[in-house]
Amino acid sequence: MSRNTEISTNERTYFIEALKCGLRLDSRRFDEIREPQISLSKTEFGYVELDWGLTKLAVRVSAQIGKPYEDRPFEGLFQINCEISSMAWAHFDNSKNSNEEILIARIIEKAIRRSNSLDLEALCIIAGEKVWNITVDLNFLNFDGNFVDVGCFGAMLALHHFKKPDISIVNGGEDIIVHDIDERQPVPLSILHVPICLTYSFYNPGNKESNLKGEDDDEIYLLDANLIEEQVREGSIVVTLNKNRELIQLSKNGGIPISANVLLDLSFKSMKIVDELTELIKKVISKHEKERYEELNLKMLEVGADR
Repeated sequence: MSRNTEISTNERTYFIEALKCGLRLDSRRFDEIREPQISLSKTEFGYVELDWGLTKLAVRVSAQIGKPYEDRPFEGLFQINCEISSMAWAHFDNSKNSNEEILIARIIEKAIRRSNSLDLEALCIIAGEKVWNITVDLNFLNFDGNFVDVGCFGAMLALHHFKKPDISIVNGGEDIIVHDIDERQPVPLSILHVPICLTYSFYNPGNKESNLKGEDDDEIYLLDANLIEEQVREGSIVVTLNKNRELIQLSKNGGIPISANVLLDLSFKSMKIVDELTELIKKVISKHEKERYEELNLKMLEVGADR
């Protein structure tokens, strides 16, 4: 559980005055995200390390064979686990599951599973008996704001990178054989679209009738808030979109009110960023697959030369 922390009055005042002048403390634009730095494992499918500014995340995807729900015999299982330890930030208490961890996992799982981003029917092995159970473990290693956006992007990246073992059904469908990845090429997951979460922060110092506005009298909202920006904000909203211009989710947990015009404005602005992040995932995965394919060919040539 996160212990309550507050920044000093001087820091808060300086931050608010900077916003009124159109400035952020890290020199980003109000609608600019931090640049993701991605590291994909070459030895383990589904393991990704992501640096989002100073927020650091490790994601691991695993697959086990289990039994489907009785009311959904043709669908596999999918779940997300989130862990935030005091190593990420000293003010987090890891003695038990916190509300932050539950909320983050719930928002990301809703974005992926309820939007049918992951094809659960493709995870079915034997209807009503055996299906793949896909688990995504999010482990935050350092915290500098914006858990939800970083977690969702990391989860989708890891799901694209993950491959499950190939299987064979024998004895008339009574038994299955799970093949080792050295015996048969593993199979990638069927992903129908890529949901991207974007979190906007709003400010209203003094609980005035209208939210904080800049010099041009436009309401101020920040995309991808860092730690200080999150500590000062009075409200936030998570917008989940995909490249098909589909609005998947709006999540607002209390806080100050947001006008409909502002909501429409930030939704339209989000589309460009969603396109960029989606293309980044595809580009990184494509490059990784190409490098892996070249390494496999090189190993095969070396084996042939040894013979």
